[in-house]
Amino acid sequence: MHTGLRHPVSRRHFFKAGAVSLALPALNAMLPRGLRAEAPASPKRLLLIGRNLGLHAPFLFPATAGLNYESTRYLQHLENHRGKFTLFSGVSHINYNNHHSEAGLFTGVNWDRIKEPAKRHHNGISLDQYAAERIKADTRYRNLVIGPPVQWNFSWNEKGVPVPTERSPSQVFRQLFINGGQNEVAAEIHRLKTGRSILDQVGEEAKSFGKKLGAEDRERLDLMFGAIRETEQNLLRSEAWVNRPKPAVDYSAPKADPNSEEIIARETLWFDITRLAFQTDSTRVILLTMGDAGRAKIDGLTLGHHDASHHGKDETKIEQLALIEETELKQLSRFLTTMEEVREGGASLLDSTSILNVSNLSNASAHTCENLPVLLAGGGYKHQGHVVRDPKNNTPLSNLFVRMLQQIGIEADRFGASEGVLNDV
Repeated sequence: MHTGLRHPVSRRHFFKAGAVSLALPALNAMLPRGLRAEAPASPKRLLLIGRNLGLHAPFLFPATAGLNYESTRYLQHLENHRGKFTLFSGVSHINYNNHHSEAGLFTGVNWDRIKEPAKRHHNGISLDQYAAERIKADTRYRNLVIGPPVQWNFSWNEKGVPVPTERSPSQVFRQLFINGGQNEVAAEIHRLKTGRSILDQVGEEAKSFGKKLGAEDRERLDLMFGAIRETEQNLLRSEAWVNRPKPAVDYSAPKADPNSEEIIARETLWFDITRLAFQTDSTRVILLTMGDAGRAKIDGLTLGHHDASHHGKDETKIEQLALIEETELKQLSRFLTTMEEVREGGASLLDSTSILNVSNLSNASAHTCENLPVLLAGGGYKHQGHVVRDPKNNTPLSNLFVRMLQQIGIEADRFGASEGVLNDV
């Protein structure tokens, strides 16, 4: 069998390098998290909310464009925020046609690069990771990738490798806001120093090993070097913050994670943690993946979210789906309210945060990816209420990504498969 090696390498040598490289993800997971940093009056922030079962279009999109639209069944739950958000129709990732297109939602690369999710290195960098790399901020977290379990990854690094998601809200809260004892801090410092030593060892071992590899295996090794560089940066950041106290917040620490069926409690907690992370300037970039609601506990609901979303135009199932989606939009509205109530530098936290709530599907029942439900809120944009683009010849969603990068102060004229800039806001 062809291994990609130019010269034979002993099993002992191979497993020595392989064992260390396999430990790298564990080093990332060990990193301590969350601290307040001194921040400018109104730093620009980015929140991406990824959902994977769409929104029922007839209940969402108004018949007319502009700010004076007549509220739909769904938009009535956001009525208090009219003028603070823009809903786009006729926007999508062009040529996406797969039920499980989550992998490309925030990368926006050409579909042929990600149509086989198993070949993950074909993907591109996601918007959250791209922004986090370029926002210069003295924050404890460069960025957060958090949220309930979903089947596919939404966040990807520059090598097209999926970024792990922290699934436990209580764990995220602890890492952000709960100070450890003296022994815990000492243990954390020891782990960081040990991690640095391991990385140095891996680097030298990998360089020696790489000279014996062919092109395909060198590409795999490049992915490992990328992980090493990223881990080194995280270690440096963690060392600088490990002895500094975490911010105090007026919020009761969750004693346990909400049951997956408790959609209101679950989304409330995730949104509150997100707001607190921004409010304490612990990070300025967050990707929050809400996933589907499973068999949610909602009065009158008898179907699971996935079953209801695959309604086949059955009106009974559509009504069941609406119960779930209206709950999600009520929770989003509540979150926007709490963001607007936080004041800083004469503006609100909502004004300084670009919030994109979007799904990779438009109609989960038909597995379609055209005319996505794209809602952009806050961020200081000139919001237009409802922006209508061609429903048959969609505008690339990546064009909006470019506009969002510019809004948070990042010079960019392209992202993903963009064809320009969506300048409606």
